[in-house]
Amino acid sequence: MFHLTREVRFALSEPNDPQFRDRPTNSFGGYPTLRGVQPFLTIQITLAGQLQSNSSYLRNIKEIDDVVRKRAIAKMNGWIDAPHAIPVKLFDLLCDAWPGTQLERVDLLLSPYLSLSCSSSEHPMIRLSQTFEFCASHRLHNDALSDEENRKTFGKCNNPFGHGHNYRLKVTLKGTPGSNGILIDVPAMERIVDQAIIERFDHKNLNVEVPDFKNLLPSVENIAMVIYRTLKPRFAETPAKLANVKVWETSKTACEYEE
Repeated sequence: MFHLTREVRFALSEPNDPQFRDRPTNSFGGYPTLRGVQPFLTIQITLAGQLQSNSSYLRNIKEIDDVVRKRAIAKMNGWIDAPHAIPVKLFDLLCDAWPGTQLERVDLLLSPYLSLSCSSSEHPMIRLSQTFEFCASHRLHNDALSDEENRKTFGKCNNPFGHGHNYRLKVTLKGTPGSNGILIDVPAMERIVDQAIIERFDHKNLNVEVPDFKNLLPSVENIAMVIYRTLKPRFAETPAKLANVKVWETSKTACEYEE
């Protein structure tokens, strides 16, 4: 089974925008083109299936672009009053658009940090992801090991004085949008994460100042687990349940955790 993702970028302009009468001239930068300060969005379409024998394509990407622009973009102005339901509407609108190929997932990127998605396995639920950051220091050291074993196991991360990271955190919730088209008020979500995680972790020595790591190595794996287990009960009483968290320790190293 092959999985192909195509990204379509566009400005949310009026349906009678004269740009629609011409072919795209800069699909990389988005079409219709952003003319002022209207919303600029990105849709990611993920298709699943087998390759076409004559082309070795799963699907021609120009065909994906064309279908999304003709079927979906012009209609999205009418959906903005129920923003979190848009991925479900897009999925329903596009699910039969590529016969012989399964529409697996639709992602709507509202910003580089906030996204909504609907997948074939969870429809009509959506997922909402928001990104945060915090700075913290830690030391990787296991008291059950000798100093030499610790240095061999953890290398520079065993520095007795510790070291720091600019951590990036993505929190993903899932559920069904309510009658108002909203899964959860995003500022309310951000307050929960800020109070439960950011305020406790930011500019802290995790080994010393965060009780969760008193007897637990603050590796990126354990940090992701602690964050997940801390946040899960905070969202238990909301329509949006915690799906997973992902923590980047560096741009090259990240861990995702869910239960």
